[in-house]
Amino acid sequence: MIRCIAFLLLVLFVNPVMAADCIGVKINPKVEIYKPDWKKTVVQPRTPMNLWHGNVVATLVDNFDIVVDVKPVKDGLCVFLKSVDATIGYNDFTVQIDIRHTPDTCAYRAVLNHEDKHINTYLKVIDDFQNDLRNSVMWAADSVMPVFVNNNDDVNSAIDMINQELQRHPDLILIKQKINAAQEIRNKQVDQQEDGRELEKCFVN
Repeated sequence: MIRCIAFLLLVLFVNPVMAADCIGVKINPKVEIYKPDWKKTVVQPRTPMNLWHGNVVATLVDNFDIVVDVKPVKDGLCVFLKSVDATIGYNDFTVQIDIRHTPDTCAYRAVLNHEDKHINTYLKVIDDFQNDLRNSVMWAADSVMPVFVNNNDDVNSAIDMINQELQRHPDLILIKQKINAAQEIRNKQVDQQEDGRELEKCFVN
């Protein structure tokens, strides 16, 4: 990454006119936001769980597929961002249920139902942030400037630089922080609303 940045700074310093030629080819990139398909896996750890009867491990993915275009200019090429397909959301949930709860029993089902509510919470957070996610990706994509290269051999390095600049944009970092904060708050609310009462019913004679 440092090598790529140094390369860009060198180009801009040595050939400011050539770099300026690329400003005119900049466009507003097309942006599409997708939610990943998700799956749920239920497991029971071999040792009893100390604090909770169940738990959900959620995986948040953020994949960015970019399309660039290349335009010849005097003494080189301009590489610029044309479109972004971003896939952001939770794609994998692992539900852990205490081994002391036998499958298909009342207690097992109560724990599983509770953890399913946590999964729905994760998914709802992503739904609620769709507009903010789209705006953040659009602002990030629109901020990426074209890169001047001397020849075709340097195009791949320019593409890497564009992709890194996109994903390092402060708006994208901030929106992911907001998503993490929102899901943490809402998951705590789920636990406060359901303080084990459904599970306790399974042990009432």
